[in-house]
Amino acid sequence: MGRRGKKKGRPVSGWVVLDKPVGMGSTEAVSKVKWLFNADKAGHAGTLDPLASGMLPIALGEATKTVPYVMDGTKVYRFTVTWGEERNTDDLEGVATQNSENRPTKAEVSGVLADYIGVISQIPPVFSAIKIGGERAYDLAREGEAVKIPAREVEIDRLDIIHHDDNSTEFEVECGKGTYVRSLARDMGRQLGCYGHISTLRRLAVDPFTDEDFVTVEELEAARPTISEDDVARPDFSVMDGYVVETAVALDCLPQVPLTDEAAQRVRLGNPVIVRGRDAPIEAEEACATVRGKLVAIGAVEGGQFKPKRVFTA
Repeated sequence: MGRRGKKKGRPVSGWVVLDKPVGMGSTEAVSKVKWLFNADKAGHAGTLDPLASGMLPIALGEATKTVPYVMDGTKVYRFTVTWGEERNTDDLEGVATQNSENRPTKAEVSGVLADYIGVISQIPPVFSAIKIGGERAYDLAREGEAVKIPAREVEIDRLDIIHHDDNSTEFEVECGKGTYVRSLARDMGRQLGCYGHISTLRRLAVDPFTDEDFVTVEELEAARPTISEDDVARPDFSVMDGYVVETAVALDCLPQVPLTDEAAQRVRLGNPVIVRGRDAPIEAEEACATVRGKLVAIGAVEGGQFKPKRVFTA
């Protein structure tokens, strides 16, 4: 008797903007959401450390094709730096490597903020997923190897002090792709001559999503229908699916090309269509085509025509 194939999940597509709790890894969160939705495919846009909480956008189904656009989005973090101690992981998880009795005043902290705004050079933490010679930096660091990671340019739009006391400072930062908040804590601590590490970290936003899109694991668990093992009863996922954000939202950064039903069908078959509408782009290297808010394709606008490059089926 032949072995039965693995059951496929539902072809649900869209974004689940998870409010990830502290202690849960990003891979674990994706697996949990995939199971809760009984989805056939899932992935995330930007790792969030287990010690961090907050926004982890998780793509389901066809939305996984739009992950790079969300990963490029601006991010907002709220974080606390505890002064007086630098750790090898630059957060609470590591061991102390430097100590100081010095504690900065709020004025002293304010005085260095300008050095961390704009395009800056930053060295990622040694305990990071950066690849060095094909190996993850954190794997090399855990094996006791000396890890040298080259500096990279990152962009920080805003860095504000939210609260300051004798031993710590709470900040909010708005930054671009590739910015390590742990490196900010490390570098500010060194510049201030007191050392520092991240003690709390929460991601508040990943463009184009906001905290209004948040959903918790508990909310999803409460909404999940009972699934029969014998597959006789068809579970109703309508409540759960109400938490899914349309795939097209991830492409708000691109010029938008609205299509009629007829034009959408042509595009789904890989054919170009004439771009119509007063606000439609004339030329664009990359654009997003939709019909009634539903994503149809990503493509280019050339010579007054939308030419599909990647078509979406759901």
